[in-house]
Amino acid sequence: MSTSPSSTPASTAGIDLFGYGLAFFGAALFSTKGIFIKLAFAEGATIEATLALRMMLSLPVYLAFMAVLLIRNPRLRPLLTPGRLFGAMAVGSLGYYVSSYLDFAGLAFVSAQYERLVLFTYPFFVLLFGVWFFGDRMNWRLVPAMLISYGGLLVIFTWNLSVQPDGLLIGTMLVLGSALTFAFYQHLAKRQMLVLGSMLFTCIGMSTAAVLAIGQSLIADGIETYRAFSPDLWMIGIMLGVFGTVLPSFLLNGGISRIGARATSATASFGPIVTIVLAVFVLGEEFTFIHAIGTGLVLLGSWLFARTDRHSRQDRK
Repeated sequence: MSTSPSSTPASTAGIDLFGYGLAFFGAALFSTKGIFIKLAFAEGATIEATLALRMMLSLPVYLAFMAVLLIRNPRLRPLLTPGRLFGAMAVGSLGYYVSSYLDFAGLAFVSAQYERLVLFTYPFFVLLFGVWFFGDRMNWRLVPAMLISYGGLLVIFTWNLSVQPDGLLIGTMLVLGSALTFAFYQHLAKRQMLVLGSMLFTCIGMSTAAVLAIGQSLIADGIETYRAFSPDLWMIGIMLGVFGTVLPSFLLNGGISRIGARATSATASFGPIVTIVLAVFVLGEEFTFIHAIGTGLVLLGSWLFARTDRHSRQDRK
C-alpha cells in the first residue's frame, strides 16, 4: 500500500477499482468486530477492558509499522511537525477511541445485527457533515434513499421495542453517536492523509487511541483484571485486534485516501450481511421476518444512496 494518496484511475472510466476494493474488504472485516465484542462480553469482560484488549493487541503492530515507515521513508519525518502530529493524534482519537467506545457501549444493550445496521447509516452523516462543514454540495436526490434506510431501522427498532425494550433506546443512541463521530472523523482523516499518507496517519491515530483506551481501562478495571482473563478471552482479543482492527483500519483508510470519504462510506453494503450471518450462527441471535424486512430496507436505501451518488459524480464530470 502506498504511503501517499493516489489519484490515478484504475480504469478508463475513471473508477479507482483498487481503492474501492480496499474500502470493500475493510468494511467486511470491520463487520466482524461486533461478533468478537459480544463474545468478549460473554466471557465477563467489561466495556473498557474489551476496548483495551482490542487496542493492546493491535498497538505493537501500529508502532512497528510506523517505525518501518519512518526508517524507510526519511522524507516523511519532516512532515511530523508538532501541529500535524497533534492533529493526527486528535483526529485518530475521535475515530478510533471516542467512536469505538460509544460503539462498544452500545453493544452492551443491543444485538450485533442491529448495531451494524445503525452504524451502516453513517454515509448519510458523511454527506450531511460534508455539506454543513466542508463545502460539499447537497444532492437532494439522495434523500429518498436515506428515508428508506431509516424506515428499515424504524421497523426493527419498533419490533425490538415490543419484545425486548430494556436498554434499546440508550443502546441505539450510543451506536448513533458512534456513527456520527465516525462520519465526522472520515472528513477530518481525509485531510490528514493528503499530507501524511494513509498508513502513517493510521499508525499515529490508532496508537493514540490505543494509549487512551488502555489507560482508561487500567483506571476503571485495574491491572488485576487482565491477570484473570481466560485463554479464550485472550484469543478473542487477538482476533478482535487483528481482523477487527488492524487489517480493516489500513484497508479503510487506504480506501479513503484514494476515493474519498463519501465513496468509501458507500461501499459498505456487504458489511451488514457478514454481521447478520455471523450473529445468527455464532451468537445464536434471532433473525425473524421483521428483521428481514428492516434489513432489506436498510440495504436497499444504502444501495440506492451509493448508486445515486455515483451517477451524480459521473454527471458532473
